[in-house]
Amino acid sequence: MPDSIFPLVLFALISTLSPGGATTLATASGAQFGFRRSVPLLAGIAVGLAVLAAASAVGLASLLLAAPSLQLVMKLAGSAYLVWLAWKIGRSGPPVAKSALAVPTRFWGGACLLLLNPKGWAMALGAAASFAMLASGPLHLALLLGATFGLAASASLSLWCAAGLVLARLLTRPWHWRLVNGVLGLLLAASIIPLWLEA
Repeated sequence: MPDSIFPLVLFALISTLSPGGATTLATASGAQFGFRRSVPLLAGIAVGLAVLAAASAVGLASLLLAAPSLQLVMKLAGSAYLVWLAWKIGRSGPPVAKSALAVPTRFWGGACLLLLNPKGWAMALGAAASFAMLASGPLHLALLLGATFGLAASASLSLWCAAGLVLARLLTRPWHWRLVNGVLGLLLAASIIPLWLEA
C-alpha cells in the first residue's frame, strides 16, 4: 500500500506547492500578520481542499462538470472573491499601518477560496479519476483523497506562509511594503486568468 499511495502523495504535494491564488494569499498573510495569525486562513484553505477532494471522490465534481451554468456562476463568484482579496492585499501597507487589510483572512475565507475555485475542482476531479484504483469504493477514496490533500496543503501553505515571514524581515521601509503588497495583489488577481482561458 505505501508504494501505491506514493504517486498520490507526490501529486498532492506538487499541486499544493505550485504557485496560485491560495499560495499567494498564504505568503501575503505571513508577511502581513505573521504565522500564528495566519493559521486560521491556512487551516481554512487546507480544509477547503480536503472537502473538495473528498467531494470529487463521491461524484459532486461530476455534477459541476455536467452543468455549465453552475460552472459559470461558480467561476464568476470565485473570480470576484479573488479580485476583492487581491485589492485588499494590494492596498495594504506595513503591518503597523492602518490599512484595508487590517485583519487576516479568516477560516471561512480560506475555505471559500478553494470551494469557489474551478481550477481546484478540476484538480480534485483529476485526482479522483487518476487514483480511484487505490480505494475499495467512493467513501474510501473520499477519505484517502481528503486526508492526503488536506495534509499536503497544510505543509505546503505553511512553507509559503514562512516565506512571507522571511519576506517581512527584508521589508524595512513603507515603500517596500507597498511594492511587495502590490505585486502579491497583482499575482493573486493574475491567478484568475487561466480560469477564463480554459476551453
